[in-house]
Amino acid sequence: MEKIAVLVEHRQDEVRDITFEMLGKAHQLVGEGGEVIALFLGDPSQKGLLDAITPHAHRVIAYLDTNLKNFEPLRYQAAFSQIFENVDCQLILMGQTAFGMDLAPAVAAKWEIPFTSDVVDIEASDGDLMAIRQMYSGKVNAKVSLKAGDKRLLTVRAGAFPAEDIPTVSGEVQEITGAVEGDFSARTFVEYLEAAVGDVDITQADIIVSVGRGIKDADNIPIAEELANALGGVVACSRPVADKKWLPKERQVGTSGKTVKPKVYIALGISGAFQHQAGMKNAGTIIAVNKDPKAPIFGIAHYGIVDDLFKVVPALTEKVKGIKG
Repeated sequence: MEKIAVLVEHRQDEVRDITFEMLGKAHQLVGEGGEVIALFLGDPSQKGLLDAITPHAHRVIAYLDTNLKNFEPLRYQAAFSQIFENVDCQLILMGQTAFGMDLAPAVAAKWEIPFTSDVVDIEASDGDLMAIRQMYSGKVNAKVSLKAGDKRLLTVRAGAFPAEDIPTVSGEVQEITGAVEGDFSARTFVEYLEAAVGDVDITQADIIVSVGRGIKDADNIPIAEELANALGGVVACSRPVADKKWLPKERQVGTSGKTVKPKVYIALGISGAFQHQAGMKNAGTIIAVNKDPKAPIFGIAHYGIVDDLFKVVPALTEKVKGIKG
């Protein structure tokens, strides 16, 4: 594959990690001699964001309009259409985020191009393109063959690819200044509402002990808290625990919770559906304890213990306390 375009995602004047994850994968796919193109839609006042992008793209096409500072689906669709035909590439990547999930299907439908969503890996060879998607809560990977065409479009799951060690190139910026015209009043940006941080900000923790359905009852959570305290960490959870209100929503990890990247992530009784994995798979070291040897969490864990967490965790806590003495 010779040329791949990546749509830059930004929010509140910051380029989001998903952009760098896609740029890294794009470089891997095109190899030496290929071209990675970054597509930026934003306000002229946000040109400074390009400084983070240009070292990692051979070419940056920046469409600048004062009304593109914040994502508005209808306005962004119109802006993207103005640059789409002039982008010479075989593949376009967008994030499987609120941003990409809204924009990508509309683009694919308008231009009638092959499209696959929520991709966790991409394989390309001799012009053939395979998108890897997960099914049955991550227990099965499906390979989707995309019909050949001038362009193809994929949305990539956040955390599917590393955002580090992206090749450095001398990026060239092509600015397009315009005004997106039309009636976009049906869906307009109002404001960002920040979720409450709560008593503990799990996104800043170096060590996280996370509990899932396997903890069985709210009365058993102190077992995890004792281990977290011994390690100097905090307690988080998967969605079922937050839904039962055993822990506050601010402690939930995953696509409908928070994304964390601690040095150590200990998953207790968490099966590891892809929604949860998306929020923690980039942790430095992942340790999983689960009675089910086929639990998806073991597919990404660096260390796994197939056993009852109620036997393992107290023993582990005592061991840690003994070392700290």
